[in-house]
Amino acid sequence: MSSALFTPISLGEFTIPNRIAIAPMCMYSADDGSATDWHIQHWMSLAMSGAGMITFEATGVERRGRISLGCLGLYSDANEAAMARALGPARRVAAPGAVFGVQLGHAGRKASTQLPWLGGGPLTPEQDAWQTVAPSAVPFAPGWPTPDALDEAGIERIVAAFVQAAERAARIGLDFVELHGAHGYLLNEFLSPVSNKRGDRWGGSLENRMRLILTIARAVRAVLPERMFVGARLSVTDWVEGGFSVEEAIAVSAALKAEGVVYICASSGGNAYDQQIPIGPLYQVDFAEAVRKGAGIPTRAVGLITTPAEAEGVLREGRADMVALARAILADPRWPWRAAYELGEEAYAPPQYVRSLTTVKHWVVDEDD
Repeated sequence: MSSALFTPISLGEFTIPNRIAIAPMCMYSADDGSATDWHIQHWMSLAMSGAGMITFEATGVERRGRISLGCLGLYSDANEAAMARALGPARRVAAPGAVFGVQLGHAGRKASTQLPWLGGGPLTPEQDAWQTVAPSAVPFAPGWPTPDALDEAGIERIVAAFVQAAERAARIGLDFVELHGAHGYLLNEFLSPVSNKRGDRWGGSLENRMRLILTIARAVRAVLPERMFVGARLSVTDWVEGGFSVEEAIAVSAALKAEGVVYICASSGGNAYDQQIPIGPLYQVDFAEAVRKGAGIPTRAVGLITTPAEAEGVLREGRADMVALARAILADPRWPWRAAYELGEEAYAPPQYVRSLTTVKHWVVDEDD
């Protein structure tokens, strides 16, 4: 029986050679939003893994939309040129048919933070902090700055920034864009009643709270060439009472599908500082399954999927259409090579590395013994 993990999948006009996706992971290593030498080596490493889908990290659509001073952006000509420079080498070493995309987002009230290895948390004025924005003037957590509530003009500017960033992604030659509606960032903030206290057409009912992400999805789809596809990442639950719910996420996913979004990456949490998450292996797969069945849209499962057997099981049981790796691929950049041998498939490696495949095969066989 052939492996589900190594069965091709069609998204938009692309047939992707396998169902291994690399999740967007912040590297906090950009220079005013521009990719650096770090990104060249990092993206090449991800590309050489043999994964079929590579999503570049959360990328701010405007300067103040970055999570930190080190986060990627796609708001300037310099950002665009740097991303194109780093994409080229990655494409040249990737598996045939692999697709590359960028996650476009805005950090909202969780912007202007310190690099994680320097402590995280909000920047101070002495650290070049900037004023954050959100649907409502509600801080993320005690001790965090109060964001400015966006007015109509500000919301229009945000929509225009997403559109401009999408146009830059198309010029760079990327294959898809993913809208970041998860982890407590701006689009998630609008979706969730935890952070959206508005009484106008952008808040209150779910129809109003989802208006921004739908408006952006429609506008982005309209400016992209037909060959590019659009996905979205959602936090399917806030993990707090009265927060964004699985049922609401299913409704949002169905509405996004109607706007031309072709997959949902089902994540969770990040919008409430007092969230209670039962973290463990496969802890978010139920969300991918619920959205897949409820909204009738392909889903990508993510979150502590670490072994090929786990990934294969998720797909074979029909719980998701793809699996996304994050920490596992950082720990083992050749994870797909090992998965191929464990599941009885042929591994892809760049020709310069093919001679190492016998070693990987022996590792797998020795583990089985």
